[in-house]
Amino acid sequence: QVQLVESGGGSVEAGGSLKLSCSLSKSIGRANCLGWFRQGPGKKREGVAAVTDKAVYADSAKGRFTISKDYTENTLYLQMNDLKPEDTGMYYCAANFDRYCTVIYLLDEGEFEAWGLGTQVTVSS
Repeated sequence: QVQLVESGGGSVEAGGSLKLSCSLSKSIGRANCLGWFRQGPGKKREGVAAVTDKAVYADSAKGRFTISKDYTENTLYLQMNDLKPEDTGMYYCAANFDRYCTVIYLLDEGEFEAWGLGTQVTVSS
C-alpha cells in the first residue's frame, strides 16, 4: 500500500506563497494520476489541481497554483502564489495507482484510492 506524506504547509499573509510537497513511497512514474485536494473550515473537500499527462486546475486555482512532479525526488508539488484567505484549509495529496484516470473527473475524490494525512495552510488577511 502506497504511503503519501505531505509537508510545506504553514501560515502566511494574503499575497504570499507556499510550496507543498508530497513524498510517495511508490514510484511516482507508476501513478496513473496524482492530485491535491483541500478542505476549508466547514467545507467539503474539493479538488484543487491534478495531473496525468496533463494538468487540470480548479477555477479558484488557475493562474495562481502549479502542480508538478519530480521523478528524481519521487515527490509531487503544489506551488501556490498570491494566496488568499479563502485558500485556508487542510491540503491533501492523492494518488491513483490502480486504474485508468478519467481527465474530466480528475478533481473528483473518487478518482483516487490513496491519500495522505494532510498539511495545514492558513492565510491571513
